[in-house]
Amino acid sequence: MDKDSSLNFALSKTGENPLMFFELLRVIFLLILLIFLSGKLKIIFVKQIMSRYSDDLGVNQSIGTIFQYTAVLIGGLIIIQSTIELGSLNVLAGALGVGIGFGLQNIANNFISGLIILFERPIKVGDRIEVGQVTGDIVRISSRATTVSTNDNISIIIPNAEFISKPVINWSHSGRNIRFHVPVGVAYKEDPAHIKSILLGIATKHPDVLQTPAPDVLFTEYGDNSLNFDLLVWTSTYINKPTVLKSQLYYLIFEKFKEHNVEIPFPQRDIHIKTGNVVSQK
Repeated sequence: MDKDSSLNFALSKTGENPLMFFELLRVIFLLILLIFLSGKLKIIFVKQIMSRYSDDLGVNQSIGTIFQYTAVLIGGLIIIQSTIELGSLNVLAGALGVGIGFGLQNIANNFISGLIILFERPIKVGDRIEVGQVTGDIVRISSRATTVSTNDNISIIIPNAEFISKPVINWSHSGRNIRFHVPVGVAYKEDPAHIKSILLGIATKHPDVLQTPAPDVLFTEYGDNSLNFDLLVWTSTYINKPTVLKSQLYYLIFEKFKEHNVEIPFPQRDIHIKTGNVVSQK
């Protein structure tokens, strides 16, 4: 790897200090080593240092990623300045600029979007989000894309720009307590106060329904065939499985309604047939 080796040659012919092949190899090797070591330092920083001061995994991961990017940026500048004469980078920088202008727009867009996500923190690791047709938990935010894990344990890679340019529903942005709506309909002959008592009894006994805020039942409307109620429950454990909690509550509601002989309505129509003399036409 000596600069006077016969295998070494100039990559650019301009300037007093042309960029040499071995110099470029050294820079590439050192940058790869820097990225690898900064990744290991990020893990140590998040798990052994940040975990002492915060229990929020998303915050710790965001700070750790910013720490890694800063280390790579400062270390990369030091490596380049100490290894290559800056004047010899003119041709290489020009070629790189053309490449970015024509072929790397999306990569640059996603990288900048990733920085915005890390600093503004509209989403973070561990959040339950909905973007487009994708619903799941964020498990990783990288410089180019964010990894979302669905309830079926399928990992979906979403470019960071999607979280900046499109509406995003963040179920856990301000906390893990989420309120679910469980609509219920009963026949017109039932007593609304009795129905409210049954629904509240079911909700208060469910182990994963929070008692603070307390469950509530709203009488929403007189429907075409039923009296419609809305059971409101808060939970912090089923934020990523809302359908499962609703299913459990519906099972319990069905059993209680059957026990108390509460009639569950079905569509009904009254047909009136008028009879009379038929006038024949001549």
